Amino acid sequence: MLHRALAAILSLLAVSALHAQDVVVDTLPPTPAVGTGGNIESAWLDLRQISGANSKPQAVPDWVESVTIVPPAAKADTAPKTVFRIRLVRPKPEFQVLYFRLFFDDNPEQKPQLTAWDESGSQVLQSGPLGLGVSLPTSETVMVPMVAVSTIDVEVPGDGKTIRGAYLDWMTSAEVLHPISAPHRDLIPEPFAAVSPLHAPAQDTEMFGTVTATLADETIRIGASAEQGAAFQFGVEAQPLMALLTFEVASPNIDAPPEVFLNGESLGAVSITLPDLADPAYRGGSAALVRQMRFQYTGWLRAQKLVPASSLIAGTNDLIVVAGPGTTASAIRATQIQLKYLWDKSDYQLQTDR
Repeated sequence: MLHRALAAILSLLAVSALHAQDVVVDTLPPTPAVGTGGNIESAWLDLRQISGANSKPQAVPDWVESVTIVPPAAKADTAPKTVFRIRLVRPKPEFQVLYFRLFFDDNPEQKPQLTAWDESGSQVLQSGPLGLGVSLPTSETVMVPMVAVSTIDVEVPGDGKTIRGAYLDWMTSAEVLHPISAPHRDLIPEPFAAVSPLHAPAQDTEMFGTVTATLADETIRIGASAEQGAAFQFGVEAQPLMALLTFEVASPNIDAPPEVFLNGESLGAVSITLPDLADPAYRGGSAALVRQMRFQYTGWLRAQKLVPASSLIAGTNDLIVVAGPGTTASAIRATQIQLKYLWDKSDYQLQTDR
């Protein structure tokens, strides 16, 4: 999942509320306060455009004042866009940064973007287009400075039906210690994430007998067949003691993760690190003649596969990653491999038969 700081925009633009209509209901009833400490809770906004007969009132914290939708208006010079308008108030003066995670279908021609406004109708901040255009359901996070902001618009080309929801929470800070010799790693601002985002090193690195090499940093779409897989070739000077393949995978079926083939041999499915089950990125699906609901994670997950040393050869190795069975389309990124060799200070035990 990507974190973007909003870039300041100097131009001013009036906010018009004309022709606005509610996403689900006219008003959003607040969630009852908990205890005597007030109600400062996270918020889940269901932005799916559901018909009135099937819609249900949303319970949200009282710092979410309203959610409305401005339908697309035809313009001669630009493509029509739909705007989801979210009015907010800061529950406490010390809350200055809002965590805004948007869930959407990542279509190349329908990338959403966020715009923040103040009470005077001035455009204060704006993100760039969100998403990678991989035509998969996903989510992205934006940190929004909220000192002068009262309204956040989610603008998307078309009828807005690619927008599914938004998770909002307030950020706090804490001092964090980290080793000076360790490579920089992002912290985990996501409320549900198990690991930080993966970064592929620009250059091969070596530490304590372990070589880390990037196979591909870019995003690659994959399907369930070998012809639709992501193919890599990499050289190995000498056979290692063990190897570990690591990448991030988009929108996998969690019970059918990607599979790996090395030098024509199937190594089986990768292991994926799952976030908390409370994460709104889990999307259920059911099919005829299938009793149990299957779940897809609509975002990016860490995937790893331990590669047997016997499967690697000195020289050129061919590796293919395919989507799991029943997965029509997925994508991977930041693909890298680690090769572990004997180090002069390696810790090992020699066991003999008795």
